[in-house]
Amino acid sequence: MSQVQDLLTPIPDAYYTDERAAIQEMAREFALKEVLPIANQLDPEKGEIPPALRQKLGELGFFGLLIPEKYGGLGLGVFEYCLVTEELSRAWMSVASIIARANMIGPEDFLEMPVDHPKERLAQMARGEFLGSYAMSEPGAGSDIAGIRCRADLDGDEWVINGQKMWATFALGSDFIVLVARTEPYDAANRHAGIRQFYIPKQPGSFPDGIEGTAMRKIGYHGWRTWELSFDNYRIPKEYLIGHKRKLEGDDGFKRTAQFMAVPRVHTAARAIGLARGALEDSLQYAQERVQFEKRISDFQYTRFRIADMATKVEAARALTYSVANDADQGVMRAREAAMAKLFASEIAEEVTSNALQIYGGAGYTTEYPIERYWRDARLTKIFEGTSEIQMKIISDSLLPRAPRS
Repeated sequence: MSQVQDLLTPIPDAYYTDERAAIQEMAREFALKEVLPIANQLDPEKGEIPPALRQKLGELGFFGLLIPEKYGGLGLGVFEYCLVTEELSRAWMSVASIIARANMIGPEDFLEMPVDHPKERLAQMARGEFLGSYAMSEPGAGSDIAGIRCRADLDGDEWVINGQKMWATFALGSDFIVLVARTEPYDAANRHAGIRQFYIPKQPGSFPDGIEGTAMRKIGYHGWRTWELSFDNYRIPKEYLIGHKRKLEGDDGFKRTAQFMAVPRVHTAARAIGLARGALEDSLQYAQERVQFEKRISDFQYTRFRIADMATKVEAARALTYSVANDADQGVMRAREAAMAKLFASEIAEEVTSNALQIYGGAGYTTEYPIERYWRDARLTKIFEGTSEIQMKIISDSLLPRAPRS
């Protein structure tokens, strides 16, 4: 284990504080001692994250990293969020992901919702006791937010919602759903208009009347279930429109949804780095234990050079992610660089985990080792929170005149 521990890269001096170092070490120890054994047991069985583990995450404050102190959170920044995420993802990406369920709706927006004791609810979010899920993607609209067709029509004092949603992870277990829907008819000439976000309260373990859910069969991202949702004349009060006290017009809702994706993309970069680092650390240890031709495989030059390449890419991805996270905490969320971080980290995560599996050989293609889990989950990081292709579009559109629509 000493060889593994040595790969806990110190926080660069430019970003270092004693508090950040303590948070990183705490998350590292918790991930290796508490999360990894559970992941190794439950992921092959497609088991769900135990409530006791969620409670421990809450006690450590991981759900409340981004929630202001006045609402019961730690009031920290995106940088600390990434530090904790990387360590948790090194053990099980699903656990690194569930802490984001306390950030589905901002505190100021939540306080506008007509819910009982909203400040206490926010404190519950910070403890991991009141969590949300996000329903944006559809069968015909994934990364293309402007292609959303799910409708919300105002009928008196209520919104009536009809349509389909896909990839709503944790929708059944959540206490509420943030829904992205369209309040105006789809117009190909103005695709961004009328997109809004809605707050949908629910009881964990069930869906309200008017909403049906079908669990999706996945090859990875186990520990919780992902749902296809069907809305059939589902009604909510008109005050459940997020931001309803501010007059929303034109493409404000689209911009809001697109801006919401920036922090999740940095979060995904940190998740990808954690997966890649887990695979790298395990490969280092395995390569020094595995003997072929009367030599440790770590003594073969190709293995050594492969590991050097893996380590370099992990460090490069981390450096970019740290830079973007630090800027976000200074009040500047760089959308282009956030897309770059997500793109690069997810691409190298698939490459690094695949190379790690190759180092393990046939053993890596079994569920006896967590390498195959890192590999499966790394593949997903190139898809969710905007595919690699969408990140390249964001980046290229910021550097070049936009290509004309056909």
